[in-house]
Amino acid sequence: MSGTPGQSISGTPRQSISSASRQSVGRHRSTLSLQKTEIIINVYDLLPAGRVSSMLWAFGTSFLHSGVVINGREYAYGGHDKRGVSGVFWSKPRTLPPGGSFRCELLHGFTLATEDEINATLRAASHQFLGPDHNLLNKNCNHFTAYICKALTGDPGPGWLNRAASIGKAMPCLVPRDWLEAPDHMAVDAELLETDDESDEATERSTMLQKDRRSNRRGTRS
Repeated sequence: MSGTPGQSISGTPRQSISSASRQSVGRHRSTLSLQKTEIIINVYDLLPAGRVSSMLWAFGTSFLHSGVVINGREYAYGGHDKRGVSGVFWSKPRTLPPGGSFRCELLHGFTLATEDEINATLRAASHQFLGPDHNLLNKNCNHFTAYICKALTGDPGPGWLNRAASIGKAMPCLVPRDWLEAPDHMAVDAELLETDDESDEATERSTMLQKDRRSNRRGTRS
C-alpha cells in the first residue's frame, strides 16, 4: 500500500522531515563551534620551602595562595589599603608570591562562556573583592578562586585550599593579628584588573596605585 505523493508511508510530509533534519544539523554544528575554555588553578605555598612547609603540605594544612588561569592570564586577589579599589589582579601564570613556592597545577574544568561573559564575571568579582577587605580567614585569595570557578563552571573547586583558614577561624588565637590586616601594597609583579567602575575617583585611585607599584618595582631593580 503506497502513500500519497509528497508523504512518507507514515503519513509525515517529506518536506517537514527534511526541514527538521536541517535544523538538527544546524544545532549540532552550532554546539560544536562553541569554544571551551580551560579553567586552571595554580596553587602556591606561602611558607618558604623547608621541613615545616613540607610537613604542613603532607597533612593538608598548608598556608596556600591560589590563582585562576584563564586564556593565558592568572587572576588572583590580594590586599592593599586603597579605599574603593579592587584587589583583583592578573599576572603571568606561576608568578610566585613573595617568599612562596609553587605547589601544583589543577585542571579544574572547562567553561563554555564567551570571552565577554568571562570578562563580565571578572568585573563582577573585582567589585566584590576590594583590596582593603582582604582578610586571611574570611576573604582571601582562595575565596576568590572559589567564586570564579563556581561562576564559570558551577563547581567552586577543592575545599582543602582554604583548610588553614578554616582552622584559623576555629582557633583565632593561633593566628597573628597582622595576618588579618591588608598589607601596604601588593608585593607581586602584577596589574590590578581594570574595571568599569562608575566612580571616577575610584578609577583614579586604581590608576595611581598601579603607577606607584611600577615606580616601586623600578626602584627595586635599580
